Amino acid sequence: MKVFVNKRIPEIGIEMLKEEGLQVIIPENENLSHEEWLEYCKNTDAILNVGGDFKYNKDFFDACPNVKAIALYSVGFDHVDIQEANRRKIPIGNTPDVLSRATSDVAFLLMQSVARSASYNFQKVKNGDWNAFDPLHALGQELYGKTLGIFGLGRIGFEMAEKSRKAFDMNIIYHNRHRNEEAEKMLGAKYVSFDELIENSDVLSIHASFTPEHKELFNSSVFDRMKSNTIFINTARGGFHNQKDLYNALVEGKIWGAGLDVTNPEPMSSDDPILELSNVCVLPHIGSATIEARNGMARLAAGNIIAFSKGEKMAACANPEVYK
Repeated sequence: MKVFVNKRIPEIGIEMLKEEGLQVIIPENENLSHEEWLEYCKNTDAILNVGGDFKYNKDFFDACPNVKAIALYSVGFDHVDIQEANRRKIPIGNTPDVLSRATSDVAFLLMQSVARSASYNFQKVKNGDWNAFDPLHALGQELYGKTLGIFGLGRIGFEMAEKSRKAFDMNIIYHNRHRNEEAEKMLGAKYVSFDELIENSDVLSIHASFTPEHKELFNSSVFDRMKSNTIFINTARGGFHNQKDLYNALVEGKIWGAGLDVTNPEPMSSDDPILELSNVCVLPHIGSATIEARNGMARLAAGNIIAFSKGEKMAACANPEVYK
């Protein structure tokens, strides 16, 4: 069976595939054009996909009828038309859980960085801007006893909530499609409506899976209703927020600050005005960028391909209904 891997992944994953006798195809030039990518896909049985540059939709499946399985090197699968994959009985693997801690670490980092204006003050040091002590300049805020609002309390959201609870004794509120009884029992988390979430959070952190109805859910009408001390954190998908509206909310003081590991658009322009703000910290989508998390993702993605090759169910599948 031929397996196309569009970008390098940790060697542990490649070794697993080869040990099972699978033919692994990795392009020498990983910056493929759409046409080049499609040519590789047309001649393969399964794909281990890294990144969200290419869309797996009806046009793709029509052009690549030989593709029988796709294993994503990610948790998110918003670049895949799941209904179309279901119609064609193509399982779509993903990599949940193995990156929950690493991604929640970044959300926790961003929360603290914004609260204490770390990016702004680091830039001052780099610029040699050591002015005389000013008791009122660039003051941060403490997080102790504040309310953390989680939009999407799954595994990553749970890890973020647990860290915040233990470190700062923060109160946890959340909005989900379903109640999270584990979080309610272990963390004292309180389920609230979306309106209550945005109106009562001192920190609002997004950890939901992105779907079309979430497109720019966090926009001016939402930012207008947040508390003026709110820190907005997005480590999920940039599509959740309208970046121009976020910029305006920050400039106008409607919210305190923002910490982003994902942007809209992504990648964002280096001259985006939001980067000039002292109350913002932006990272280049590094949520899973640890040795441990990336190795875990490689093992799980490779394991999904191997399971398919043996006629078994993928251990982590975004569309398990294909097996029914």
